[in-house]
Amino acid sequence: MTTRSLFATRLYEAALGDAKLVEQLAHSCLTLAEDDRAGRAWSKANGYRGYTSYASLNDLPRRDPVIGDLAKALDRHAATFAEECAFDLAGRKLKLDSLWVNVMKPGATHSGHIHPHSVVSGTVYVAVPPGAGAIKFEDPRLARMMAAPPRRDGAPEEVRQFVYVDPAPGMILLWESWLRHEVMPHGGAKGGGERISISFNYRW
Repeated sequence: MTTRSLFATRLYEAALGDAKLVEQLAHSCLTLAEDDRAGRAWSKANGYRGYTSYASLNDLPRRDPVIGDLAKALDRHAATFAEECAFDLAGRKLKLDSLWVNVMKPGATHSGHIHPHSVVSGTVYVAVPPGAGAIKFEDPRLARMMAAPPRRDGAPEEVRQFVYVDPAPGMILLWESWLRHEVMPHGGAKGGGERISISFNYRW
C-alpha cells in the first residue's frame, strides 16, 4: 500500500541575510510613510490601519537605492523559486512587476486575497514587533472539499487546510500568486510598534 502527495503547493522561505540592509529598509519605509501624502490619503480612505504605498507609488526600486538593492536580491530568490516550481519560462526570466511598502499599526489586518495577473508574489519582513500578526495561507482546494471533515490538531503541515507563518525581520516568503492568503491582526495591546513589510509581484 502506498500513499502519494499530488499537486503540491510551494512556499519558499529564505533570509535576506543582511542586517544592515534590513535596517536601511526600515528607515526608507518610515520615510515614505511620512512623505507620501497621496499614499496616506489612500490608506485612510480605504480603511488601511497604517500606511501602504500600494496605490500611490510604482517606482520604488528607482526612487530609493536601498529598495533598488532589495529588488536585485529578490530577483535571485524569484529565479530560485521558479526552478523549485519547475517553471518552463521559455528562456525568459520572471520580471518584478510591482513592489509596495506596508506599515501596519497595532490592530491592523489584511483580509484574504490573491494577486491576479501575476506569477509569483511575496513579502519581505522589515520590522516585526511582539505580537505581530502571522501570514495565513489557505488550501486552494478548500471550496471543493464540501463534506470533508476538519483536520486533527497537530496534523502534518502538508495536509492542513490553513498554514500560519510567523514573520521575522529579514524573512522572505514567495508563493504562486493564485494562493489565497491573509495577514492576521497585528497584536493589539501586545504589539509594541509598527509591523513593516515590503510586498511584491513578479510576472512572466
